Amino acid sequence: MFNGRNSRKMLLITVFILLLSSLLLGCTKASDGSAPKSENDNMLKIAWPRDIGELNPHVYNPSQLFAQSMVYEPLVSYQEGGELKPHLAESWDISEDGKEYTFHLRKDVKFSDGTSFNADIVKKNFDTILNNVALHSWLGFITKIERTEVIDENTFKLTLTEPYYPTIQELAVVRPVRFLGEAGFPEDGDTSKGVVEPIGTGPWVLEEYKTDEYAIFKRNENYWGELPKEEKIQVKVIPDAETRVLAFEKGELDLIYGEGVINLDAFKQLESTGDYETSISEPVATRQLVINSTKEQLSDERVRQALHYGFNKEALVEGITSGYEEKADYILPTNFPYTKEIDANVINYDVEKAKSLLDEAGWALPKGKTVREKDGQPLEVELMYDSAESIQKTMAETLQSEWGAIGVKLNIVGVELTEQIQRFKDNKFDINFFSNYGAPYDPHTFLNIVLSEGFGFNEAISAYQNKGELLKQIAEVPKTTDEEKRQQLYSSILKSIQDQGAIIPISYIKKTAIYQKDVTNFTFPANRDEHPFTGISIKQ
Repeated sequence: MFNGRNSRKMLLITVFILLLSSLLLGCTKASDGSAPKSENDNMLKIAWPRDIGELNPHVYNPSQLFAQSMVYEPLVSYQEGGELKPHLAESWDISEDGKEYTFHLRKDVKFSDGTSFNADIVKKNFDTILNNVALHSWLGFITKIERTEVIDENTFKLTLTEPYYPTIQELAVVRPVRFLGEAGFPEDGDTSKGVVEPIGTGPWVLEEYKTDEYAIFKRNENYWGELPKEEKIQVKVIPDAETRVLAFEKGELDLIYGEGVINLDAFKQLESTGDYETSISEPVATRQLVINSTKEQLSDERVRQALHYGFNKEALVEGITSGYEEKADYILPTNFPYTKEIDANVINYDVEKAKSLLDEAGWALPKGKTVREKDGQPLEVELMYDSAESIQKTMAETLQSEWGAIGVKLNIVGVELTEQIQRFKDNKFDINFFSNYGAPYDPHTFLNIVLSEGFGFNEAISAYQNKGELLKQIAEVPKTTDEEKRQQLYSSILKSIQDQGAIIPISYIKKTAIYQKDVTNFTFPANRDEHPFTGISIKQ
């Protein structure tokens, strides 16, 4: 599916690490002004675990996704249920062969410095990205761009080398395909090395910034869309989770939101006081167990299914996440495109069924022993988890106990995230925790990584009898221009992957938000990476 497979699969791993690991803190131009003025009545104050970064739209860490999305905008936006709506492009046309995309741009858009947004600047941004294609090849459509054209001032055209239906969906991601104003480009035009200043078309402009301390964004008064209700947003950098909560309780923060930005126990405690407002998002991803079927003890589908039957998923999720996540029946949330019609087998807790499947697979429990054996070998496997992730650790301990009750010895090992990812990539694991990318990347990005060798998934399904046919179907999906056929392929592929048991869905991950009573109209965006400040306001 990807050209230059070896280099690109490594890049895909790198991007995954960058998306999920602890991010490096940025060092860019700092303000030499005084501390921020907290007395501003129309300033929303939030906390973030790390510095916002240099706000370069075309590169990755240390720039933070939510902050990039405040300043820079896409041609297309991703909305609830995967609906793709016009943004900087008012509309678009796709050729019958699925290779040509013509975008009709909004005519009333200015960058924050007053310069015009038009087809020329769109092309300049695209061409800059394509000059560093290796950096961005994880995004499928980038490697398939054959030509970029300015048709007229307000019309821009992309031509691909082959059909790739996720193109529009991938244009909704926060980076790297968003648009920098002319004055933001360095003299040599290479933004991979940095930008002169963050000039975008978005509703916010960076006003004041002190590295690792705070950033203040002011409202873009010339914004083409609906103006934000609040005049400013202050982002305080508070790395420690407990310190964030204390600052919130003291009224120094108006809002804490995100994934893991607040501990679930702390969230529950604050919610119970009744002194604050809370919100929980729709599912943004699925927490999964990936079972490596290349391992002899896990190569039998009956053993993998027994593990699925052998733990009380609903009680585990309820107990460990206090009900803020929900039991997952499917390997992708059903609020994503093409995932509503997946007729995969839903497995419910059934200890006797688990024991029966292990018996059928030849794993007997010798009298007086607690671990099943076959040909003199114990049924012993290892579960790897991120040592910094308390939910993974607690789930691993629970699985160790529950699988022990059906005669499976589970060894659990906590490792650094980078080691966890490297071992997954190198196929040096028995069972591993994973979560998919979420909106707007899935379902196609999830299948891309299953297709790609050297990432863990491709190897994990090696015992599937229909693996070859599955991979052919996955490669066919993005080239399919017929909507009905595409849905059929997704339904067949996702059902087959799940039913053969190499991927066990555990829970649907959600974002949380807690905010002061005077904060109103908070909503989570459908795009996992977008900022949530659209429409939010503070009662005066």
